[in-house]
Amino acid sequence: MKKILNHLFENKSFSRPQAQKILTSIAMGEYNNAQIAAFITAYGMRNITVQELQGFRDAMLDLCVKLDFSNYELIDLCGTGGDGKDTFNISTLASFVLAGTGNKVAKHGNYGVSSGCGSSNVMEYLGYTFSNDQDVLRRNLDEAGICFIHAPLFNPAMKIVAPIRKELGVKTFFNMLGPMCNPARPKNQLVGVFSLELARLYAYLYQETGNNYTILHALDGFDEISLTCDIKTFSKKGEAIIKVSDLGFETISEKEIKGGDSVASSAKIFTDILEGKGSDAQNNVVLCNAALALQTINGSRSFGDCFYEAEASLLSGKALHSFKRLLNS
Repeated sequence: MKKILNHLFENKSFSRPQAQKILTSIAMGEYNNAQIAAFITAYGMRNITVQELQGFRDAMLDLCVKLDFSNYELIDLCGTGGDGKDTFNISTLASFVLAGTGNKVAKHGNYGVSSGCGSSNVMEYLGYTFSNDQDVLRRNLDEAGICFIHAPLFNPAMKIVAPIRKELGVKTFFNMLGPMCNPARPKNQLVGVFSLELARLYAYLYQETGNNYTILHALDGFDEISLTCDIKTFSKKGEAIIKVSDLGFETISEKEIKGGDSVASSAKIFTDILEGKGSDAQNNVVLCNAALALQTINGSRSFGDCFYEAEASLLSGKALHSFKRLLNS
């Protein structure tokens, strides 16, 4: 680790194989907590390269618990987190809206690290039991249209660094890796990122996959459609700026989509929205993200048509039904 840290201190980058080896060594427990914390901290003071991101991703996917969901057409709605905005759990709610439309969702999630309440915090609080058993997850998909993939159960590196990340309390390069390391290997992904620079790196990497993807970054820093500002997107169609007015809405204030100040209050916001008690701002943000996910699956559809389909899922109670089925399947 001393050699690795000196390499970082000299502002040198790592090759793809070097990055893969470093993360593999971390996952195999070859470094102690102090060394890992030093590496994460030093890494946070420089920009990541495409080669390093590729290498870290390769290690995560090589080491993860494998899932064979090749007979499903899956989508994942996942953000990097690390935007410091502390919104309610928008992408998780949008995932249940997608499941309510009949699509199959493999939601990748984790406990909150740089945010107050991650998707795993809410799901656990509301009674969901995490599993990495493929048969259990298949049953979830078949009965509820969605399975929840709790990252630490699938990625040994995530489990090892989780307490260190929690103590540091700031975004790290592990935030950058999360959406790319879904062991279900979904063919469709809506990915929110916390910076425009990272969005460009993601776009480069996702071009190689052949999958359907939309990478988005709200220009005021959110890693999702926030309706507080315009968003930048990257997809197979290329780059675009989407104005809030293009989506048919007026801009809202950040305070309208704030999350709770505890897991309990965050969970209440979550269930209120699913039960039809959300505010217009909360509902519209969830539905816009769900609509863009639907458009990612089928790029020939208009945003308006996708929004109306998502709205029907939420207002009819199908999204809530999917959530309840997941808890009981």
